[in-house]
Amino acid sequence: MTSFLRSDRSKPVAIWLFVVAALVLAMIVVGGATRLTDSGLSITEWRPVTGAVPPLSEAHWQAEFARYRQIPQYAQINAGMSLDQFKFIYWWEWGHRFLGRLLGLVFAAPFAVFAIRRQIPRRLLPRLGGIFVLGALQGVVGWWMVASGLVDRVSVAPERLMVHLGLAFALLGLLLWTAFDAWAGAARQTLPSPWGRRAAWLIGLIYLQVLLGALVAGNDAGLVYNDWPLMNGDLVPDDYWAGSLWGTIAHSQGAVQLHHRIVGYGLALAALALGVGAWRSSYLSREAKVLGLATAGGVLAQAALGIATLMAVSPLGLSIAHQLLAAVVLGLAVAFGWRVRRV
Repeated sequence: MTSFLRSDRSKPVAIWLFVVAALVLAMIVVGGATRLTDSGLSITEWRPVTGAVPPLSEAHWQAEFARYRQIPQYAQINAGMSLDQFKFIYWWEWGHRFLGRLLGLVFAAPFAVFAIRRQIPRRLLPRLGGIFVLGALQGVVGWWMVASGLVDRVSVAPERLMVHLGLAFALLGLLLWTAFDAWAGAARQTLPSPWGRRAAWLIGLIYLQVLLGALVAGNDAGLVYNDWPLMNGDLVPDDYWAGSLWGTIAHSQGAVQLHHRIVGYGLALAALALGVGAWRSSYLSREAKVLGLATAGGVLAQAALGIATLMAVSPLGLSIAHQLLAAVVLGLAVAFGWRVRRV
């Protein structure tokens, strides 16, 4: 039996955390598909326990469908939809929620086993506690988001979607960093260079771009201004100002898309500079250099994919790929940031 005091690393714990991170990535992809198929409001009640069981009879299906027919999305968008059509969107949302429940189980059960066997490095316990709190909060925020679309709206509030997606990406990054720490152990020596700070800035910029992308998605802003590099022939869209600062930042289709574009340009330049600088650095290890170049390449590929998705008017496949690659880019940046702090 390994004690807390004799070991600061555990490869089984690291593998477990990588698996949990993979499930978070799956949640991000399935959640994106759920939104893109307009399925997120098909389940109108939050039942954390009993909701794990889907409708098992015709009567249960009719009851779920009847509840859906009471919300504005049905009346204004899907009026007259058949039960089979409702089942299609229901299964997407149910699958997303089921995956969330599975994720909680895959985190909690091994954690209990590792804790009982004292295989978790003591220094990681506070971080794992934070991950648990964020995971639980994500479930609450998910319902808070869905609830915003059940009354007076036909979709969820963009700012709540931003919080929900932002929490998912924060969990992904924290899980990966903690998994790296569990695999390698505590750093015996840190690298005295500015690269840790540079990597942190890049991670922050990527995260900001993810949040802005969530506002684009929440406002369906990928369906307008589908030319590039201009926006309907203009540098600034005609409907940029929405009457108030908050309305412009969070609810103007033209504004949220323009902000996403501008930060995307800045991010691409910053990532390219970091990748080239890392490769030419005499201080970094070859592994760190490769991760720096991979991060830069991922950011540039993501920018190109974003432009292609926009100009194709956000088809389902390209939109899901764009969200998936965003998560991969964040993971690469986290790996780079973790690696440059170690000799």
